[in-house]
Amino acid sequence: MEKVRVLDMGLVSPLRSQAIYHGVAYAMQPDTPNTIILVGPTDPYVCIGYHQELEKEVDVPYCQEHDLSIYRREVGGGAVYLDKGQVFTQWIFQRGQLPLDLEKRFALYIEPLVQTYQSLGINATLRPINDVHVNGKKIGGTGAAQMGDADVVVGSLMYDFNFDLMARVLKVSSEKMRDKIYQSLNQYITTMTRELGETPDYEAVNQAYLKHCAETLGVELEYGEPTAAELAITEELEARFTSDEWLYQKGGLRQTGAVKIHADVYLVETAYKAPGGLIRSTARLREGRIDDLTLSGDFTMLPAFAVGALEQSLRGVSLDEEQVRARVGEFYGSLQVQSPGVGVADWVTAVLSLKGQMSAH
Repeated sequence: MEKVRVLDMGLVSPLRSQAIYHGVAYAMQPDTPNTIILVGPTDPYVCIGYHQELEKEVDVPYCQEHDLSIYRREVGGGAVYLDKGQVFTQWIFQRGQLPLDLEKRFALYIEPLVQTYQSLGINATLRPINDVHVNGKKIGGTGAAQMGDADVVVGSLMYDFNFDLMARVLKVSSEKMRDKIYQSLNQYITTMTRELGETPDYEAVNQAYLKHCAETLGVELEYGEPTAAELAITEELEARFTSDEWLYQKGGLRQTGAVKIHADVYLVETAYKAPGGLIRSTARLREGRIDDLTLSGDFTMLPAFAVGALEQSLRGVSLDEEQVRARVGEFYGSLQVQSPGVGVADWVTAVLSLKGQMSAH
């Protein structure tokens, strides 16, 4: 691996803080250097994962009333509130330069984060598959994607975090549930400020992080600037990221529970928590078969089109365990899919739960 370029972007607009790593990835050419971006947003915003359905995850009216922009990234994972209390650490590498196995890729990416926290006296460790923990509390998650000719891994240095707003922007069933989310965030999430009793100097920590990146990767780092081509593609993506078509693309069937259309047709929605994330299954069932299906959630699945391909492969299948398992098995056998913490058995359970929901009505 040759020298790795560092783009230290400082504070930029919320939109640019998400779009820049997408732009660098999609602009990647054979001679583009592997790149690490450090960037933070000037203002707070909400960001949802690639496979999520906006209106099921985020309280959109609240965000609109409080001028909180919402963007969808091309990386999996869940909805999150973001502000300048986090510095995003974004790796954009040539395809094949990072470990092919996604769990090993996360472990490599997380190593300099762990080393940085430990250098501050914070007892950080990797918690597989892709989290960083401190004494049982999470101090950051990560996500991965393939964009163009690039492999992308993203996460953050957690200086501070607004637990109140994170609990407020999420879509919940009741205020009692929101209170429980707030309590859980406080109990199971931590930051550098919480661990140290004060917020450390951003520049010193960022420099320590880059030093540990160089050591982990065994490379020299070299500061650079985004190219004209990278900025042009970033601006094109910003136009897409602000469109309703992109933001609401996982709209699917927006019913909840089970709705009987007539004797043979139901709209059904279920949620199943796999080790690698929540799977929401929303389906139209006709005579016991899947007539239409939307799969969403905060899981990670590469390549990104694989979710749509799995939806297509399950259409027309009877809600029979043997048939569903066979179809999902065929899907995994025909594509090189990586879905850490979500396997064939999880998809089978998630899809068959539709049957249980329908029989309950």
